[in-house]
Amino acid sequence: MSVRMLLASAWLATSAAAALAAPDEQVLGREAGYPAGANLQQAYQQPYLVGSFSAMDSIAPSCRQAPAAQPVPLPAADPETTIHYRYRNGSWTLDDYMAHQRATAVVVVKDGRIVAQRFNYGRTPQMRMLSNSMAKTVVALGILKALELGKIASLDDHAEDYVPALKGTLYGRTQLVNLLRMASGARFTEDYTSNDDRAIFVRKLRREGTLAAVQSISERAAPEGERFNYAGAQTSVLGLVLQAATGQDMCQWIGEQIWQPMGAAAEATWLLNPVDQQALAQGGFNATVYDYARLGMLLANDGVANGQQVIAREHVLAMTDPARQPPAFRPGVMLDSHGRTYFGYGYQVWIMPGSHRRFALLGIYGQAVFVDPELKLVMVHTGVGRDAAGDASGTHFGQERDALWRGVVAAYGSW
Repeated sequence: MSVRMLLASAWLATSAAAALAAPDEQVLGREAGYPAGANLQQAYQQPYLVGSFSAMDSIAPSCRQAPAAQPVPLPAADPETTIHYRYRNGSWTLDDYMAHQRATAVVVVKDGRIVAQRFNYGRTPQMRMLSNSMAKTVVALGILKALELGKIASLDDHAEDYVPALKGTLYGRTQLVNLLRMASGARFTEDYTSNDDRAIFVRKLRREGTLAAVQSISERAAPEGERFNYAGAQTSVLGLVLQAATGQDMCQWIGEQIWQPMGAAAEATWLLNPVDQQALAQGGFNATVYDYARLGMLLANDGVANGQQVIAREHVLAMTDPARQPPAFRPGVMLDSHGRTYFGYGYQVWIMPGSHRRFALLGIYGQAVFVDPELKLVMVHTGVGRDAAGDASGTHFGQERDALWRGVVAAYGSW
């Protein structure tokens, strides 16, 4: 028997012996009832991750956006679909996955019905879960709606056209389309180490405000539009542009133009930077997993919800279709920060390889919404990974989650 087969067998035996218990329950604070942290620093410590990620807006200041008067129904199918997937020479089920990885929730929706769902660590569908960088896609939807309504004239405009305080700065001189594609060309490393450019940016943002933080980025590593370089600071600029262009804060604009029209059933929140009361555009959104599923359904239906075209179909395609991205930003070609070419990137959304259009909203520590428009299929995944990057700890969280998604797709179609 090969080493890989032995590892798979050992993993299966361990999972069976644990009776499908969630991983690291004690480390994550089960005995204390999965408490939330008392502050943002404590929130990201292991014993507080579960509680904090489902109550972040009780730890930090936030603004709120109301649900729809008529939410889109999200009934549960009976019976549910049995999900199988292959990983590391083994065949697994959704229950196995919940025992392998630190997922707090997985919800699969097909044709508007919940066909499978699981929760770990005492989490429930009523809890608002932190999006982390999935929020970036929500900001992009806000920008595209502002374009549709004439608040933004063109994505070829520059950020300084809407935020005069950015005039002459690197980000101010960058076109909105290149901010959406993470293609500003700014020299910026975001690898979730303690002193990377993201950490420095966030510290400045919290001390001096969002505007001062984005003004501080001043060096280009490449001409804009040529190269993908993931940096949340670019989404912070888009947040400033959106507020300036619409004359509304993020909660009001997203709430009125996206959240309520798409049929959200519960209140959502945006975390605020206490220094300037700006919404944390790059990762401060909080919503229930069912409403993340409704967001995924909106995208799967090319912008339609409740029979209404909430976002123009052409804008959703510009955002998510690999064929509409420049060649350097398509899956199989685009280099990410680790030198991999698996994903492509659209407008603040990750584009997946395969036989037809699929894409994902992704956030650190395991947050994701996967969308397959052809199959009208959505998978919501929330988590509390051991590290922000996902796989640095050796748990291969992102890899197995991808295998699970492929198994979900295989239940209804082919990759």
